[in-house]
Amino acid sequence: MADENVTERMARLGYAARGTVYLIVGAFAVLAALGPGGRTTDQKGALQAVLGQPFGKILLGIMALGLFSFAIWRALQAVPDVDRCGRGAKALVRRTAFAVSAVAHAGLAVWAVGALIGSGRGGGDADQSAHDWTAALLAAPFGQWLVAAAGIIVAATGIAVGVRGWKGTFAERLVLTEQNRRWVIPMGRFGFLARAVVFLLIGAFLIMAAAHTSAQEAKGLAGALKVLQDQPHGWFLLGLTALGLFAFGAFQFVTAVYRRIDAPGLHKAAAEVQRSAQAAGQHVSEALRERHRP
Repeated sequence: MADENVTERMARLGYAARGTVYLIVGAFAVLAALGPGGRTTDQKGALQAVLGQPFGKILLGIMALGLFSFAIWRALQAVPDVDRCGRGAKALVRRTAFAVSAVAHAGLAVWAVGALIGSGRGGGDADQSAHDWTAALLAAPFGQWLVAAAGIIVAATGIAVGVRGWKGTFAERLVLTEQNRRWVIPMGRFGFLARAVVFLLIGAFLIMAAAHTSAQEAKGLAGALKVLQDQPHGWFLLGLTALGLFAFGAFQFVTAVYRRIDAPGLHKAAAEVQRSAQAAGQHVSEALRERHRP
């Protein structure tokens, strides 16, 4: 039971850490929409901003722990399927998204630890990482197709996030009173739709990078927000999206408090992951034997 409580606390800490990152990103974007002195930023920029505050190292250390915790929680959702999504096509797509999220948040946590010990890169071009990995993909065999496929996947993710926000299915696992639902659902819907816009923009620019064989056309979160700012009436478009990202960050804190988490203990989860890996290996072996059977 104590082990299960640890897993649940890690999940809730993870949601709170994720929420903090989006609150900061949204706040920076709001300031950028309101005046020329503001600037858009991404998740790493948000962590760098935390480091610059009083007691920044302590705060960033807590953030890194929270992001690691969230990565572990996403991994538990992906592999042993602690949320019981199932094995249907739709469920497998969602579990794959959980796995990608686990890797992304683990990488963000590692970056935060690097910033703590002085090896993290602060400042500079917020889209540099997007340019770097896009350039690496373009240099690979069938690179243009790989980048285009990545763009399509990101854009499709944006559509899925938007549909989830519009339908309000994000609240299925929240234990809310009727009074709380009146403000939680609109806030969550606003946040999910804002994320959908960002995903669609990032996906579109990846597709353009593939079409023009130019890694410089790829955009990350900060770049996508800057594109909104540069449009006619950009202050309004950026401000609206920024408020949505801020709302998504606040919604993560609601999730941290009210989400129903039926998490197994870490030891049990590790055993389930091992069993899943063994089962997958067995399926691969059987498939290979079938393929080479005369």
